[in-house]
Amino acid sequence: MLQNELEGLLVISLEQAVAAPYCGLLLADAGARVIKVERPEGDFARQYDDGVNGESAIFAWLNRGKESITLNLKNAEDLSVMKAMLRNADVFVSNLAPGRVAEMGLSGQTLRIENPKLITCTISGYGETGAGAQKKAYDFLVQGEVGLCSVTGSRDTPARVGISVTDLSTGLTAFSGILRALIQQGKSGIGSDVTVSMFDVMADWMNMPLMAHRYMGGAPERSGLQHSFIAPYGAFDCKEGKQILLSVQNNREWVSFCNHVLETPSLATDPRFANNPSRFENRDVLDQIVSDCFETLEIDVVSSRLDRAGIANGALNTVADLSEHICLKNARASIGAAEVTMAALPLSLNNETGIVPALGQHSVHLRKEFAL
Repeated sequence: MLQNELEGLLVISLEQAVAAPYCGLLLADAGARVIKVERPEGDFARQYDDGVNGESAIFAWLNRGKESITLNLKNAEDLSVMKAMLRNADVFVSNLAPGRVAEMGLSGQTLRIENPKLITCTISGYGETGAGAQKKAYDFLVQGEVGLCSVTGSRDTPARVGISVTDLSTGLTAFSGILRALIQQGKSGIGSDVTVSMFDVMADWMNMPLMAHRYMGGAPERSGLQHSFIAPYGAFDCKEGKQILLSVQNNREWVSFCNHVLETPSLATDPRFANNPSRFENRDVLDQIVSDCFETLEIDVVSSRLDRAGIANGALNTVADLSEHICLKNARASIGAAEVTMAALPLSLNNETGIVPALGQHSVHLRKEFAL
């Protein structure tokens, strides 16, 4: 059973915004003690919104279950507190500008002189070295740089993915890298450096269109809710304008779709639709056939037919629909005097209320605990 498997580990996270805090959240949820180090003015994510009695709901999502200490690392005394914590730590996570932690004497190589087991994880936009190292990186900008926006949106207009997919995927990758380093540390007793860049993470996630560009005649065009090589696939109008999503993935499903959903068995043997390449080549005609059928039926009837035929389908929901979705698992957190609910972490077995730290809430206690 997955529960508090990282209990006993101390993580010091010099973090801000989303990517590193999300990594810290995953570590805290797995049982690690995570101390969030903030500038005296605080992580700027505290100001993303004021939706919870003046406090940020986004910050609450990313930082529940952590402790907060404020340190001015340009100040010698505060820097000594940071180094004292790191002498006792198992993991050090940071997402400052490339080279900044090393300038302060906080590189893995330096810190492991006194703490050989320490694992460091540095998160950057375009890597610690190289042409892009000093380039500022935010989620949306990296989406543009790696070409994600070029394959997202309608045929006429590129778009950013509507969530911070670069930040979240980077935080998740950093978490997995730390877990790998912990396994290695368990074998050798020695820590290591984990480096993760937002660009590298998203470039890997872009391999489907990248491979299409290199080996299949070109990257797919933007297709909105349609697929770049599968048909029928997408959103279709039902009676009264309500839309349903569907995807037919193979010939067996195509036959079932014709027989039990469209109720036109002859289409299953129509040479225009004999296999997926043919269906995709003739997708405009095929989409019209599907639309002509669905527009005469209530969405519940279409959904029922698709389910009985074994065809994957879903609703084109709003965020409001998600908030009330029958499959949604919620977690709770308290921030100040308020309690907020959010979608639970997918592997978490502990959805009890987490505490979101006030800025510097644990500073006095931590300064005493790690006093020289």
